[in-house]
Parts: sequence; C-alpha cells; structure tokens
Amino acid sequence: MKMSNGQIGHRLLGLAVIGTGLALGGTAFAEVMGQPAPWEYKLQAAATPVMENITWFHNFLLWLITGITLFVLVLLILVVVKFNHKSNPVPSKTTHNTLIEVAWTLIPVLILVAVAVPSFRLLFLELDIPKADLTIKATGKQWYWTYSYPDNGPFEFDSLLAADKMPRLLAVDNEVVVPVNKVVRVQTTAADVIHSFAMPSFGIKIDAIPGRLNETWFKATKEGMYYGQCSELCGKDHAFMPIAIRVVSDQEFAAWIETAKKKYATNPANSYAAATPAAQ
Repeated sequence: MKMSNGQIGHRLLGLAVIGTGLALGGTAFAEVMGQPAPWEYKLQAAATPVMENITWFHNFLLWLITGITLFVLVLLILVVVKFNHKSNPVPSKTTHNTLIEVAWTLIPVLILVAVAVPSFRLLFLELDIPKADLTIKATGKQWYWTYSYPDNGPFEFDSLLAADKMPRLLAVDNEVVVPVNKVVRVQTTAADVIHSFAMPSFGIKIDAIPGRLNETWFKATKEGMYYGQCSELCGKDHAFMPIAIRVVSDQEFAAWIETAKKKYATNPANSYAAATPAAQ
C-alpha cells in the first residue's frame, strides 16, 4: 500500500514524538537515586566521590571513542570517494610520507596516555582505602548476607530478600545502616562459595571469597536508600541476594546502633542460620 508524502510525514512526526517522550521519560526515571530505573541507558546517579570519578571517566571515554570512530569513518568515506578506480585511474606510487608516519605513531600514543593517566588515578582512588570512620564486615552465604560492625560491638544480623517489599527483588528485611559523609570500610568474605558485593551508586564491586578477607570503601554523600546485588553466579538463588544500604545522619546512626546492639545481640531468632533445620 502506497502512502502519500503527508502520511509519511505524519508517521515520522509521530515516531519523533514517541522517541522524545521515551528519552525524556528515561531521563526522569534515571534521576531516581540508589536503584535502577526503567529505560535507563546510563550509569546510576553517583552517591560517592569514587562513583563520580567513574562516571566522569566513562563519559570521557565515550566522547573519545566517538571522536575516533567518526574520524575513521570520514577517512574511509574519503578513500572510497577520492581513490576509487573511476576517480583515480592512475594510482600514486608514493611509498613513504614522513609526516603521516609520525602522525599515526604519535597520535595513538597520546590517546593512550590520555586514557592511562585518569584510569591510574581512578584505580588508586578505589584501592587506597583512607582512614575509616566505620567498618562493616559482609559475609556472603547461599543466598543472603550476614553483616557485622566490628567497631561498634559484638552483634551481627542476616539480610534476606523481602518478597513483600518494594523495589522488587532489591528490598530486604534488615538493611545495612551507615552515616552520611563518613568513610566506611567494607570487608567481604564468604561462608560457602564465591559471592560479589556490588553497589552501583557507590562505585564498588568486590568478590567475597571463602577463607579470604577483601576490602573496599565508600563515602556516601547523600542520605537515602541504595540497592545492589550479588554479582557473582553463586547458585540457584543468585538472583535473589540483594544488598540494601540506608544512609542516615550521625544522630540517626547512633540511635540505630544502640537499637541494633539490643535487637541482634540478644535475639538469636533474628539469625536466618539459627532458624534453619541444619542449625537446629
């Protein structure tokens, strides 16, 4: 069926409107902090200095590779148009061009240096753990996390997926609570298989390995709820092993610590392991 120019124009206009709506909708959804959003096409909003640097480096590389790709495309089009047999029936017999040879050697070196310098700075920022204000130990288990606060008393608690809460597959029954604008050292290990502690908004991802203690850190600059997941294939319920961290003020954190000491140190029923038949 043939369409008139007017019909084609209306359809193109409709597609443009839909595309614009999706783009604006994606931007609006992407402003949600601490969790993935529908139609999100970029990194989650940064909540730590490390994640801010990761986002900057990602955007820098995106613009760089886009420029390189467009430059190569222009060269290819130029070669096809200018040096085909019809346009250039007598090919050049030039074998050396000092300027071009220097350029195609020097320019890639400069590009690699431009990539290497900020990448090394970012790696150093991620791996050099500053003096911590708080330490949290996260132990991966099949399929939940156990948390303890070594600096704040002998208590620990299990954190399991809460199927009746939102956001779906990310909410938990017991959240990790940390103070805002404080350096938090996260120590990870595992009790069974390899897990991975990943929190996108914080820019951290580190393996939890049985018999080994790994460390990473974050400094959350914004209060709120942040969600992550185990990002290692650790068994059949790997997809149901979320991480939830609530960032609060210093006063709220101090109050939570006092409550947690009583709740988790004196009530073994809060432990998932204690409630399993194997542990009874």
